[in-house]
Parts: sequence; structure tokens; C-alpha cells
Amino acid sequence: MSHYFNLAILSILLTSSCDSGKLTILADLPTSLKETSAIEKTSTSNTLWVIEDAGNKNHLYGLNSKGDIIKDISIANIQNIDWEDLTSDAKGNIYIGDFGNNSKKRKSFAIYKVSNPNNAGSSVNAEVVTFTLPDDMKSEDFESFFLYNDAFYIFSKTHKKCKLFKVPNEIGNHVASYISDIKLKGKHTKVTSADISDDGKTVVLLNHNRLWKLTDFTSDDFFSGTIESVEFDHDSQKEGINFIGPNNVLITDEKTKHEGGNLYSFSLD
Repeated sequence: MSHYFNLAILSILLTSSCDSGKLTILADLPTSLKETSAIEKTSTSNTLWVIEDAGNKNHLYGLNSKGDIIKDISIANIQNIDWEDLTSDAKGNIYIGDFGNNSKKRKSFAIYKVSNPNNAGSSVNAEVVTFTLPDDMKSEDFESFFLYNDAFYIFSKTHKKCKLFKVPNEIGNHVASYISDIKLKGKHTKVTSADISDDGKTVVLLNHNRLWKLTDFTSDDFFSGTIESVEFDHDSQKEGINFIGPNNVLITDEKTKHEGGNLYSFSLD
């Protein structure tokens, strides 16, 4: 779920992100976090939550607006099989999407609920939502989701068609409901993160060199409306996106030898 940022940062966004396609660097991410795969700000604080993907610790990190780690929470009862995205609810709970599946061999996927991480200690247990795909569907790779109207909407990562699934926000085991799919325009179309605006009218899907802005959709078939491709003037391994205003998002990318490892702002106007 998307949330509004503090006024100080928002004023920077409004004055510095007006150029079409331009990403504005807000902060460097900690050098210890080389594979940041998501970013999320809850409605209850200004902390920016991030995770790392497969092969890294099962930790949820809280950052301040300068990119400093101010909270480090170990999720004690689960492993980081392939953590790929974050979302949150109105009460400030964080949800971790453990559904990366590059090998296409996973049969079961998980979403972990971390209750009110702002008040959590250094180690907590998460509640677990698990899901499988319908029996007639092959295994998919996922890197993006968000929470909307008490359901998780999960987007597949593929060059051919991006598929949209729905899973209820209920602790326990579920079979995901298939909603629809679409072939996104462009040479590179693998979706790495997603979010929805607070008013539920705009969805964004992230890629390394662009985002897709989805509007005017019917109900929760987000592919049924207008889809606009918005190219960045910047190419890196972008992995996280989060609304911080009706037309502004935060974006993070992974660090390579020569670039990345930053927190950016971007204007959808």
C-alpha cells in the first residue's frame, strides 16, 4: 500500500523531479545493502523499510530519509528463500513477499506479516500467508505485489505476458486467483516491483529503465484500463517502488561496481 512522505522530502520532490524521465537522488543506500529488492513506507511513521533478495539475511531494515539504518529486525522463524517486494497496511504492518522463482521450480510461495515493525525488537516472528497457483497453471517467477482492499495483488516477471493474481490477506494457505494478463510494450518488460496510489486510481509497475502507469481500470483488473510507458533517463537494476504522494514515487536500485545503490524520487506528472 502507498503512503505519503514527510513535508520536507515532499518539497524536494516537487522542486527537483519535474523534468520528464529524470530520477532525483535523495540518498545513498548503506554499502552493507548491495541487493536491496524493495522499499516501503508505512502510514504510521517516516521510516523507510527495505529488504534484500535471495542469498542474503532474513532481515527487515528501517532507514531514515538520509539512507542510514535505524532499525535492523531479524525475522527469526523464516528463511529468505527469495524476498522480492514489500507492502503494508493502514495499521503499519509490513508484508514481505517471498516469491522469487528464477528457476520456475517453486510450487509454494509465501508472504510474511511483520506486525508494527516500528515498535518491534531486534528479533521477531512473522505470521505466514502461503499460496500456490491454480492446478492448470505452470510455475511463475514473481517480484512485485501490493495490498489493496485487504487482498494481495501479485504480478509475474516474464518477457512474454505479465500475469496478475490475487491472494486474500488471511493467515494460512490459499490458491491464488488468476485475474488477467497483458503483454507490456517495450524490449524489456520484466516487472520488478509494483505499488498502488492511496486513492486506488493509479498502479505503477517498475522495470530497470521505465515504469508503466496504469489508470482508468475496472475494479481490480488493473490491465483493463490505460497503460502508459514512462521511460527514465537512467538505466540500472531498479528493484523497489513506493508511492509517497498522488504523483510521486520512491525508487531504489541494486548496487553494482559502477552505479546504483541509491534512493531516488520520480514524478509521474
